[in-house]
Amino acid sequence: MTALVISEHNNEELKSVTLNTISAAKELDNDIHVLVAGKECAGVAETSSKIDGVTKVLLVDSAEYEHFLAENISTLISKIADDYDFILAPTTTSGKNFMPRVAALLDVSQISDISAIESTDTFQRPIYAGNCIATVKTTDKKKVITVRTTAFDAAPTEGGSADIVSLEEVHNSGISEFIKEELAQSDRPELTAADVIISGGRGMQNGDNFSLLEGIADKLGAAIGASRAAVDSGFVPNDYQVGQTGKIVAPNLYIAVGISGAIQHLAGMKDSKVIVAINKDEDAPIFQVADYGLVGDLFDVVPELESKI
Repeated sequence: MTALVISEHNNEELKSVTLNTISAAKELDNDIHVLVAGKECAGVAETSSKIDGVTKVLLVDSAEYEHFLAENISTLISKIADDYDFILAPTTTSGKNFMPRVAALLDVSQISDISAIESTDTFQRPIYAGNCIATVKTTDKKKVITVRTTAFDAAPTEGGSADIVSLEEVHNSGISEFIKEELAQSDRPELTAADVIISGGRGMQNGDNFSLLEGIADKLGAAIGASRAAVDSGFVPNDYQVGQTGKIVAPNLYIAVGISGAIQHLAGMKDSKVIVAINKDEDAPIFQVADYGLVGDLFDVVPELESKI
């Protein structure tokens, strides 16, 4: 049996979630291949070849895969899937986009967002916004799996010496094309890789007030996130969103400011090592998962907290 891990990258650097996915693959098989598809991404393939546990890297360097369009990448994966018993990708925006297509093309069920592996056909995954864990068993011979990366340690980036094999598989579906992307520019850590996160909710009242969080973020080297309510209200861009419909995070420290603690938000941050909640409502659900709680007006508490750091 062989496992194929779909790497996530920006054509220049491998994203850390791939390392967690490789750790999950190690629990299924000792023969792990990594697919690096993109444009001018040989450097990513080289990095992947050095990861502990990786036995082969498949490099597909073509303009068709530069922007990782789901229609093209899913077709590519389905064409090389015959050699693999397990196909894994991180549960990210990208993974959730192309992996269902892969499962459909292979006529198998997708096993989504696994958080633990019991055997080669039995997995655990969170349901009901993370409040319950379901154990699922599949009879499909080929397993298409997305991995909750916060549930697995990152694989060591050194220790491997895998061969890099270039493939000529190029597939253009012709039904989608890349137009443009607009990324929020920030010097702060990316949410899913940050050790410390401070997030604001609807209690921030407007987008301008998110500047209150910047002082603490600067002092702690933290990323800034937001609840879905804050994003839906237009306070901050969508890529700030933490939660079941946003980014799943598990930092060492998570500070929730003006966040009531809706179930879908808790699903995205409840695995944080330490949770600090600031809310004027002492009955807010966020306090049920918080290790430390401060009841008070955030416009008074946050500046005072910043002054003491």
